[in-house]
Amino acid sequence: MVSQRQDFAIGIDIGGTNTVFGIVDHRGDISYRGAISTRKHDNPNDFIEELYHALQPAIDQVGGMDSIRGIGVGAPNGNYYNGTIEYAPNLPWRGVVPLRDLMTARFQSPCSLTNDANAAAVGEMMYGVARGMKDFIMITLGTGVGSGIVANGQLIYGHDGFAGELGHVTIIPDGRLHKGTGLHGSLEAYASATGVALTANEFLERDPAVPSLLRNFAKEAIDSKVVYDCAMQGDKLAGEVYAFTGKVLGLALANFVMFSSPEAIILFGGMTKAGDLILDPTREHMEKNLLPIFRDKVKLLFSELKEADAAILGASALVWEMKL
Repeated sequence: MVSQRQDFAIGIDIGGTNTVFGIVDHRGDISYRGAISTRKHDNPNDFIEELYHALQPAIDQVGGMDSIRGIGVGAPNGNYYNGTIEYAPNLPWRGVVPLRDLMTARFQSPCSLTNDANAAAVGEMMYGVARGMKDFIMITLGTGVGSGIVANGQLIYGHDGFAGELGHVTIIPDGRLHKGTGLHGSLEAYASATGVALTANEFLERDPAVPSLLRNFAKEAIDSKVVYDCAMQGDKLAGEVYAFTGKVLGLALANFVMFSSPEAIILFGGMTKAGDLILDPTREHMEKNLLPIFRDKVKLLFSELKEADAAILGASALVWEMKL
């Protein structure tokens, strides 16, 4: 006999290229995973229709919509309060999209929406290394730098739903241009995978006589993986790229610690694959830039969530937080 206790949540992560989704239980076990293209439909209604049909077999498998408590969605520029995606530059839909209401109408189920980094923070708090923590900051280090701030057990949304854009905080005044935002010296311009590649090329141009394995690659072919591979082979210049990146990130984290005094800062995303190459200089410069009352108090941790599952888990975790 199928349980009718609404034991499952639908987790959906809308990315710039693909949208991934899954059916998740309270323990964080994903019973079904799937994906569709985000960019296929210029009309969000057509996108939701494809998503509905892609999810239907999985919903039937767990006992129909009676077994689904709700839908959680993580999306770029997702506004938790309004349930809207607002002016997301890397999505095909322009302006303000009332995604929560559109999803609720099509699936006949309550829906909660937030931005992707906030969803990751909620997922970490429910399923990951932040279980039991009431004060922590989640930093996602990927193509960009995202963040979710939890204080007193609550995710900080701010008055308009867009709090927590720590990746766009200015760390180096009049520093590197971030082409996407037009800002200079933001954390994302340095501590993202894109930033690592830019730093590598700047270091190569700055010291043209210094030998490096990175010189075996064309400028446009140098990405964070190439830098990592060269650093692991003992390349000094590639190691200096990580040392510099960790310095900038550590300085930023020190500022964040003195802002909210978290128990931990949790790093997540592709950049964390560099392990101690990024962690050691980050920790060193975070501690170096803290007031004595904050030193040696804040844990610097890597996420425990599998990168492939984290987006689905984070989005699904929003459902259990819903007040129905």
